[in-house]
Amino acid sequence: MNSCYFLRFHLSCFLLLASAACCFSHSSLIGVHPLDEEYYSSEVIKCKDGSKSFSRDRLNDNFCDCPDGTDEPGTSACPAAKFYCRNLGSKPLFIVSSHVNDHFCDCCDGSDEHDGIICCPNTCVMGGNAESTISHCKPKASKKGVKWEESVHNLTGLKLLFVLQVVVVIFLVFLWRFRCCTRSRRRLYH
Repeated sequence: MNSCYFLRFHLSCFLLLASAACCFSHSSLIGVHPLDEEYYSSEVIKCKDGSKSFSRDRLNDNFCDCPDGTDEPGTSACPAAKFYCRNLGSKPLFIVSSHVNDHFCDCCDGSDEHDGIICCPNTCVMGGNAESTISHCKPKASKKGVKWEESVHNLTGLKLLFVLQVVVVIFLVFLWRFRCCTRSRRRLYH
């Protein structure tokens, strides 16, 4: 009986740590698909079409260095670029770069409006998208503002994972209680 509790405790701890690691592991690069994060990790990055190379500090600097838009995945500077919406809790998608910071919430997680002029609520879990209420935000003053917004985004994902964990724990408690009731009934009838 004690080994069963011990196993459940370790399983719960593992689920908690795994979901926290998942939440905080996503990239600080805006508009980049998770499979491309390694591509952008080096200090000198080559345009995907092979035409040029650029330094990491020129990534998302709102100036189009690569004709294919490789250097601007998170801005609207390059017409050929695509922005990746993570949409945690819904279906991820690519949008054209001209929809980035256009004052319209194209991604249900609001990540395409990261300039701080408008705030798009995260409606991914609710199944909503652009028809949601938009509020005006104060413009960001510095890179610290970007870090703060990323932290808020991380916390939003953490809240979702916490709710999912609570549901799993409730389910496991229900299952355990059902098992105990079944055992006690067997003892009564035998």
